[in-house]
Amino acid sequence: MLRRSLRIPAAAVAYLVTAAVSSSVLSAGPGEYADVAVISGARAGPGTAATRVIAHRGASRDAPENTLAAVDAAHRRGLIWVENDVQRSKDGRLVVLHDATLERTTDAATVFPGRAPWRVGDFTAAEIARLDAGSWFGGRFAGERVPTLAAYLRRLDHNGQRLLLEIKAPEKYPGIEAQVLRELRALGWLDRAHVRSRLVIQSFSVRCVKAVHERAPQVRTGILGAPDVRRLAGYARFADQINPPVSAVSSGWLAAVHRLRGPHGRPLEVYAWDVAKNTTARSVRARGVDGVIE
Repeated sequence: MLRRSLRIPAAAVAYLVTAAVSSSVLSAGPGEYADVAVISGARAGPGTAATRVIAHRGASRDAPENTLAAVDAAHRRGLIWVENDVQRSKDGRLVVLHDATLERTTDAATVFPGRAPWRVGDFTAAEIARLDAGSWFGGRFAGERVPTLAAYLRRLDHNGQRLLLEIKAPEKYPGIEAQVLRELRALGWLDRAHVRSRLVIQSFSVRCVKAVHERAPQVRTGILGAPDVRRLAGYARFADQINPPVSAVSSGWLAAVHRLRGPHGRPLEVYAWDVAKNTTARSVRARGVDGVIE
């Protein structure tokens, strides 16, 4: 599906994706779309971009999360946007993993039994590369590895996909913002084409998002969480998105966000997450959010 759509005009691709999302995701029950995020390119209104679909940690319903297999699964499903999490190994390599520890999604406890709690930052990249990151999900994924950020970026480029990148727990990894940007630049992800339509960097850390904006003001950024409305004007100086848990979204808070413009001159966007645990995608979209994550 994706290979064919990439050969036709972007507007046609957007229309096809929107139609698919409207008929499938919005009719899904609260537990049926944990691997995707429905992201609106702009607020509802004349001339706005079509709805996009972001595969959360890759197509994590079809393959082990945050692996290259999950990227490829998203690609096969026609999902152009992929979300992932980045952390740093003990020897300074950037790796793609969600949890603070390796225990849940790898066999670290078996390979390194004496090194509990198996924190990501306590292992070298070579040690992490030894781990099986697929068997926990299913036998056919045995031997799948934890990818480096560089390998992840190369696979996305190979597939023609786009990236929503979360810098995970930056307080544990001093200087990770500059390091991530260096790696993105080295792999060609800070060129005009990627920055305009293929990359967003987000974090729960406001300080991290501000640091990214200061170092690369051309890059779109997002703050995860639901800050007090009194802080929003300040955050709009360096963030394009405010992405809260759906339970924190109220009409007044949402209106306050949408009244502001971000650093690139567009109204701030709101992408709600944690939907499956609280309500349905249809009811969340009815509140006026710009998109749904998870």
